[in-house]
Amino acid sequence: MSFSLHPPARHALIVAALSLAAALAVARDVAPTLPSVAVAPQYDTTHVYVAAEDVDAFASSFVATFGGSSTRQVIATVTPTFSSTSSQLIQTPVGTVSLFGFRTPVPYPFGAERNGYLVTDLDVAIDAARKAGADVLVQPFPDPIGRDAIIQWPGGANMQLYWHATKPSYAPFQTIPENRVYVSPERAAAFVSDFIAFAHGRVVADTPAAPGVEIGRAGDAYRRIRIESDFGRTVAIVSDGHLPWPYGRETTGYEVADLVQTLGKAQAAGVKILVPPFNADGRMSAIVQFPGGYIAEIHSAARVSDVK
Repeated sequence: MSFSLHPPARHALIVAALSLAAALAVARDVAPTLPSVAVAPQYDTTHVYVAAEDVDAFASSFVATFGGSSTRQVIATVTPTFSSTSSQLIQTPVGTVSLFGFRTPVPYPFGAERNGYLVTDLDVAIDAARKAGADVLVQPFPDPIGRDAIIQWPGGANMQLYWHATKPSYAPFQTIPENRVYVSPERAAAFVSDFIAFAHGRVVADTPAAPGVEIGRAGDAYRRIRIESDFGRTVAIVSDGHLPWPYGRETTGYEVADLVQTLGKAQAAGVKILVPPFNADGRMSAIVQFPGGYIAEIHSAARVSDVK
């Protein structure tokens, strides 16, 4: 397969590559001055908001697709101003979801945060995030079991940091989910370097011309930057933003042993396949939508017989 880039897009990728190299050099200087606040990937959750009437259907379909179980559902205020929502943690071998079904309107900016990271000390983590380049959108506030805050990285990725009064103990994942961040070429270097400095992470793969089929643009190319840290896996998807639906709506990618088998379980549980399985970069991938509207990417290693 060949990939084509129009001159402006090619120029943007070249500029992005040069700026990322410079930004990473800065990150290497900043990171040692910041404390490590990550706990482990199994304590990081994707935040899923669905209508109250869809909570049970989502929870049952997610467990039917990936295995695992849900904690007991509670009704609580999980924002610094008044609100009411159901809240439960759905833990599977391939990723965890914090599920919310609000009974009241959702206060701003909640609902736009993509995930939550457990940290060892919230105040220390907030200070480190600021020094790394993040904005603090919601200052620390108490919740029923600890404290929380919401930060935003360059490029607009919102994340929640949280701390539990009672230290949790969760089993490690079988496979670590992928935090999928869509970002512009202009902000890619700032996002990657700032996040790496905060997370004490590293770039494990920087592919300037990844297969465009991965973002719904077969025959084209985009830049993909894979990051690993004690928080888990993150991929920065750098593009011009010309994305066909539903690309960009999925915030998490789940790695399974057998994609075809998993999709069969998902469909039986009422999950819609939005993007049928395709092969790229040694993966077989698909995008699905769960009851309630949550969209996710699912992938497994491509078998030799799958590769055309």
